[in-house]
Amino acid sequence: MSATAVHSLWTTAAAADPIAKIDAPKIEYGQLSPVLVVIGAAIVGILVEALVPRRARYHVQMFVSAVALVAAFAAVVALAAGGYGTTKAGIAAMGAVAVDGPALFLQGTILLAALVGLFTFAERRLDPEAHGNRVDSFAAQAAAVPGSEGEQKAVKAGFATTEVFPLLLFAVAGMLVFPAANDLLTLFVALEVFSLPLYLLCALARRKRLMSQEAAVKYFLLGAFASAFTLFGIALLYGYAGSMSYGTIAQVVDGTVQNVTPALADTMGNDALLLVGSALIVMGLLFKVGAVPFHMWTPDVYQGAPTPVTGFMAAATKVAAFGALLRILYVVLPGLRWDWRPVMWAVAIVTMLAGAIVAITQTDIKRLLAYSSIAHAGFILAGVIATTPDGISSVLFYLAAYSFVTIGAFAVVTLVRDAGGEATHLSKWAGLGRRSPLVAAVFAIFLLAFAGIPLTSGFSGKFAVFKAAAEGGAAPLVVIGVISSAIAAFFYIRVIVLMFFSEPRPEGPTVAVPSPLTMTAIGVGVAVTVVLGVAPQYFLDLAGQAGVFVR
Repeated sequence: MSATAVHSLWTTAAAADPIAKIDAPKIEYGQLSPVLVVIGAAIVGILVEALVPRRARYHVQMFVSAVALVAAFAAVVALAAGGYGTTKAGIAAMGAVAVDGPALFLQGTILLAALVGLFTFAERRLDPEAHGNRVDSFAAQAAAVPGSEGEQKAVKAGFATTEVFPLLLFAVAGMLVFPAANDLLTLFVALEVFSLPLYLLCALARRKRLMSQEAAVKYFLLGAFASAFTLFGIALLYGYAGSMSYGTIAQVVDGTVQNVTPALADTMGNDALLLVGSALIVMGLLFKVGAVPFHMWTPDVYQGAPTPVTGFMAAATKVAAFGALLRILYVVLPGLRWDWRPVMWAVAIVTMLAGAIVAITQTDIKRLLAYSSIAHAGFILAGVIATTPDGISSVLFYLAAYSFVTIGAFAVVTLVRDAGGEATHLSKWAGLGRRSPLVAAVFAIFLLAFAGIPLTSGFSGKFAVFKAAAEGGAAPLVVIGVISSAIAAFFYIRVIVLMFFSEPRPEGPTVAVPSPLTMTAIGVGVAVTVVLGVAPQYFLDLAGQAGVFVR
């Protein structure tokens, strides 16, 4: 065929069917402002690493990160005050992100937890000075082989890994999108954006670097498997419903979808795609919250990672992952309730009991807190299973209360030190109440909150989720939850007895005097623990108002 013939065919076709203009995407920048502020600051942080002299980087990065987190929180509050959590709740960014009550509440919690976590990241007074330079919890030079000459030179030169600040911000940005994602693709991208920085942060401990790197590799490998399961689940759900959008998938599951194409009619009847796909996505989210049997990474990673990273990760990742899990179960799969509830019952029961029982055998304080966090994941799942508006609001409240207690507790762990750095073996905490009564008393408050003792935030949170679960028809689950709480109370109180009623060892650890940064982190933790325990009603009401998902 000649070139002219081809050209005439082309022009005839073009005249018959003019190419439709591609519509420009419509993005509501105001509603996405919390995420955009944090991502912008993270990019500025990378430029700071490239352009600012090494001596000044720490202060500049600290300033940029703190301002970004405060500004993003202010944006969340402004959106909530503007009614975007209630009357104006809707879908933004071409259907990719939901701006509603649960999303804003969880984003606010994540940003406040990240701000408190940032203070522990920036702490530089706990370790003795190295060659006249103050040092933080992170390796002098991440690329240097542990124990090598390169590492010694980096320490001597006073290097510091200030990249941890932009990494923290990227992780926070992913966490802000994760519970607000309104389609499966956005969910997966957000999952990767917050997971990859966490894998890196886990490997950067200044002391015990090999253990830290081992923790990061374990987390990375198991996280990669979980991400693969999630992605495979997304592919199957897309095959089932022909759409990535939460709303459309929910309609196909319910059978209320309007225009059924022949292709969709073929796949809609295939329940295997739906059930396996949903199970794989939920599995990936349960890995992130640390529920049994997807919990095996938790103790090793919590123990090996730098303690400030452990505290931030334990608090913020749980908030983001439970937010995403709630949205998947309540918005996408309410039509499958009779299928997923029995499975969640089993997961919640095993998680509560395994976390509480295995924690009794632990001799390391960070591993003990890791198993405690597994048990708490089980308690929160009891609220998820309730499938009522009270269930949502109780989970939101519990996550807010739990995150500050967790960061505060890990901040206290950073203070107790011996010659090798942090003294995390429980035997070294014996008699701490006599050597340093204030630190031991603060840690005791956090332990009592974890145990759910009245007048602490832990009691208010547990009461809210157990009440919601009982009213949602899961009374047997509540009984098991109370038994697990009693088992867990044993090992928390054992640590308190060890601190206050044991003789201090002569060669025992010392308590380092922190800078105002760590003092603020611990102070915020204590304040939230006491306020949410003594007067929780305002915050319960706030969580209640925020407990409606936009569909």
